[in-house]
Amino acid sequence: MKIQDALPSPVTFSFLSSANETRNVDYVGVGVKFFVALSVAIGWLALSIWLAMPWIRDLAELTHWSIALFAVGGIAIIPGFMNAFLLSSLLMDRRPQRVPLAHYPALTILVAAFNEGKSIAGTLKSIESQRYPGAYEVFVIDDGSTDDTAEVVAALHSPNVTLVRQPKNSGKSAALNRGLSHARFGLVVTLDGDSFLHVDALKHLVERYASDPEHTRAVAGAMLVGNSRTNWVTRMQEWDYFHGIAATKRIQSLYQGTLVAQGAFSIYDRQLLIDLGGWDECVGEDIVLTWAILSAGWRVGHAEDAVCFTNAPTRLGQFLQQRLRWARGMMEAFRRHPGILFKPRLSTTFVWWNLFFPWIDVAFTVFFIPGIVLALFGIYWIAGPMTLILLPLSLLMNGVMYRVNAAMFEEQGLRVRFNPLGFVLYAVAYSVILQPACVAGYLSELFGWRRRWGTK
Repeated sequence: MKIQDALPSPVTFSFLSSANETRNVDYVGVGVKFFVALSVAIGWLALSIWLAMPWIRDLAELTHWSIALFAVGGIAIIPGFMNAFLLSSLLMDRRPQRVPLAHYPALTILVAAFNEGKSIAGTLKSIESQRYPGAYEVFVIDDGSTDDTAEVVAALHSPNVTLVRQPKNSGKSAALNRGLSHARFGLVVTLDGDSFLHVDALKHLVERYASDPEHTRAVAGAMLVGNSRTNWVTRMQEWDYFHGIAATKRIQSLYQGTLVAQGAFSIYDRQLLIDLGGWDECVGEDIVLTWAILSAGWRVGHAEDAVCFTNAPTRLGQFLQQRLRWARGMMEAFRRHPGILFKPRLSTTFVWWNLFFPWIDVAFTVFFIPGIVLALFGIYWIAGPMTLILLPLSLLMNGVMYRVNAAMFEEQGLRVRFNPLGFVLYAVAYSVILQPACVAGYLSELFGWRRRWGTK
């Protein structure tokens, strides 16, 4: 569905004069931070290659040099380089202050919903509870639900909410494009039908959008798990959202290009959405749209304190299906926007990193997981003492991520819940579950298997 009409863009903002931000005299530029982080990562890479050579030689004698290099490179060397870069960047990251606005722009909020009857009322109530100083309109697009989603929305009788019904289930992209065709305001926020906004989420998201560099056209909010106490599956995911996903988006934003403005909670310039033709029909519509924005030369930011809680998958099968779709979405983005690899910007580094993820995931799935089983029987061909080289860096990485995100929580009046079981599962079992699912996602896209969408 193509969107034809347009509004003047980009949206302009008025700042409170008392809140004008001044740059500190000891400010270190982004380019310098990138160079320092890259230097540290290269140093770690050289050290890890030197330490891993006996491991590689032993494995090569059992198999072949190409197999040994593929396995050890994907299991330890490349992930170690990435973690060293991320850790160095996190330690140097100083988020620019959000600037309060003299006038807060009106927002259009799009909620694409498919069979969200149990959660949609809570999502809309979290919008109504926002301490957002500006006006907003909400369009709930019921994408052919077979439950009572539409009836629940209609029963709320909210003056700011308009229910738009798709005659049949057409997919999330079509639902969002239908909502975009109704949007009246220059900034568009997307929200999933099972997400719940913290009271200042919209305010912080808009302030970050306005405070970021002028060529910013989208900002991703901070997604956290709201149902982490349900079972071991959600407890484990809580740490992934709190640690891995949050830290990755934070660093990508530092280097001027968050790679995924997730559809669950992000803000976009409406005119740019129209110029790009809205959301493409695909599995990973949010990553494909984000890469379209980056390919057009614009910047995508991240608001680490615009907090949105989502209901994570509660069953292992749901979780595997979700991560399969995420992996497939990355492949779709590469297929539709290959030119992004050659954009001269710092964030292009992370796009190239994505090319290594299939290597890492396959190496982990095909070599490391069987290697763990062999190690249990005293056979250390793949997993053995040399793999312990990753532990110090991993522990330090998790400690820094916890410290950074816990500080953000305290600023929002939130408390990090005690979840030791989830952390143990995240540290020990998460990759064993996650990376085979990613491999399945790559294969699904490669062979063109049937596409599905859903909030899970």
